Amino acid sequence: MLASYGPHLRETPRKLTTYRARSSKTPRPESRQFEQVSKYEFVINLKTAKALKLTIPESLLLRADKVIR
Repeated sequence: MLASYGPHLRETPRKLTTYRARSSKTPRPESRQFEQVSKYEFVINLKTAKALKLTIPESLLLRADKVIR
């Protein structure tokens, strides 16, 4: 994996727990609120970039939430 952009993995279980708790209180599916992850994470793997002989611009590295060195 060179780069990844997706939902923050630590937030997802919390959102699911909240949704399950709410859905048990409202039996009708149409009355349930839809939960969406609000935090996304951008990860760059410099080991893979080096193996592929790619140069990642510094501006992109500064925007990443996590850089794997």
